[in-house]
Amino acid sequence: MIFDERPCGLGEGPLWHPTRQELFWFDINARKLHSKAQTWDFDLSVSAAGWIDESTLLIASEIGLHRFDITNGALSDPIVHIETDNPITRSNDGRVDPWGGFWIGTMGFNAEPNAGAIYRFYKGELRVIATDITIPNAICFAVDATFANYTDTVTKQIMRVTLDPETGWPNAKAKVWLDLNEANVNPDGAVIDANGTLWVALWGSFCVNGYAPDGTLVASHEVGGRHTTCPAFGGSELSDMFVTSATDGIRGELGDNGKTFILHGIGKGQKEHQVIL
Repeated sequence: MIFDERPCGLGEGPLWHPTRQELFWFDINARKLHSKAQTWDFDLSVSAAGWIDESTLLIASEIGLHRFDITNGALSDPIVHIETDNPITRSNDGRVDPWGGFWIGTMGFNAEPNAGAIYRFYKGELRVIATDITIPNAICFAVDATFANYTDTVTKQIMRVTLDPETGWPNAKAKVWLDLNEANVNPDGAVIDANGTLWVALWGSFCVNGYAPDGTLVASHEVGGRHTTCPAFGGSELSDMFVTSATDGIRGELGDNGKTFILHGIGKGQKEHQVIL
């Protein structure tokens, strides 16, 4: 089912704001942030967000992380700069962890091989989590906060790294949790629900797949966009799944490609964690 008809060149970063009960999502290619009610335009490429409070988001751009005032549309100067000395990169997938830290991936504007990285910003400190990343995606966190997942889409492997229980910083080397090379699918954005199922959008496959904690495929839900990019749980009971998609690379009639979809009653999501600056 279509949630929003506006086609995105590269839809990404759906965020269900738990106190506003409102969905926000990005069109990276068009430098836009959407809600159902309105659209904001920026001079920078923007891709992902977390919620700070009722009226403020933390937004990732090609130069860093910014406060964004939903009420007046003002984007602050970066509170932290990221790769400002590297003009070929931009931000991509990101999510807030259970400690209030913000994880954000960077990549080349043209997906230059190994040009990107994954960072965590927490209590004023920015650290590199992973390097030599081509397309960072699938950043999401365990219900019990014991681990984080992420992927470099081109590897078709979803990684898992354990986290320090006090601070949330990785405390071990990341390992392959789910290898999708045999299935020959491309993992994009992902989210973990309240039961521990990891839901991942599959670029090029018209669907979102659900994998149990042991990596077993337990569900696959079709949507009308070939290039699904990221799922997010929302709605009053966190039981609906919103899925962004992209027209990027699709020629001819667009159909429903690039639109944002909603799947009702898919499961029970986790409430998105609040950014702690």
